[in-house]
Amino acid sequence: MREHEDHIEHDDVHDRRGGRAARRGRREHDDLEPTRRGRLTHEERARLARVREDSLSEADVPPDGDRWSTWGDADHGPAPRPAWLVTDLAAVDHELGVLKTGKEADVHLLRRAMPGTDRSCLLAAKRYRSGDHRLFHRDAGYLEGRRMRRSREMRAMSTRSSFGRNLIAEQWAVAEFAALSRLWLLGAPVPYPVQRAGTELLLEFVGDDDGTAAPRLAQLRPERDELAGLWCQLVDALTVLAGAGLVHGDLSAFNLMVHEGRLVLIDLPQVVDLVANPRGPEFLERDVRNAAAWFTSRGLPADEADPLEVTRLLLDSAGLS
Repeated sequence: MREHEDHIEHDDVHDRRGGRAARRGRREHDDLEPTRRGRLTHEERARLARVREDSLSEADVPPDGDRWSTWGDADHGPAPRPAWLVTDLAAVDHELGVLKTGKEADVHLLRRAMPGTDRSCLLAAKRYRSGDHRLFHRDAGYLEGRRMRRSREMRAMSTRSSFGRNLIAEQWAVAEFAALSRLWLLGAPVPYPVQRAGTELLLEFVGDDDGTAAPRLAQLRPERDELAGLWCQLVDALTVLAGAGLVHGDLSAFNLMVHEGRLVLIDLPQVVDLVANPRGPEFLERDVRNAAAWFTSRGLPADEADPLEVTRLLLDSAGLS
């Protein structure tokens, strides 16, 4: 009799466990068919994400705009924040077009506005491309001195696996946002870094209120006095960077903007640590040489734009002379 009761009790336990497993299996099957190991593959997760995204109701999209403000989901720029910046969570972002396309990232014009008010601001949305399409062919030298906490991540980055390329893309965005935040606080002429969410950076728009971007230095033909003034501004800016132990790493007339006579440094994802990176002084010398060559080609006397003298000045500012 006891054996019969034990058998019934065992069957009850089996039925309860089986029922739970069946219900759990139905829920998983309703979402997406699991793999044999009970886990979703990368492709299945991506497909599930697309299905969920497509199923969002129209209420998740603002009635007047392209998306709600992403301020609440992002890393924020340094305080004190500029008075012109709109940080309301109820604000709406409007896509206004593409400002610049590049191999590593595209820059879009964005207007963030608070509905029902006249409060708005223009932002430059720099969006790094996915790891499968990026062409950071020189990243090995720039990444020297940067270390990830996990050896698996370091191996993935060194072998340039799909996972590693995505890590590198994220690291570029993080590095640029951190550099801009640090330089802004030091008073360097850089756009204010508004926020970072994933591989998207929102930056202060450098240009006019009508959305016309400021020209690159390479587009200008300054007069003699203006040329000398811009060179002095550049040397001052590079001195601030060197004093903070940083090098732009890819400085040229295309990575400098001029707005109302003011020089602005842009495109700093490859910023180099002068001390930690063994090639730091090499990058610094190259930056100065490239910049000086452009200024002298436009008529600035060579003795006023001596790259060797400026490089020595900057290394001294960094404490490396």
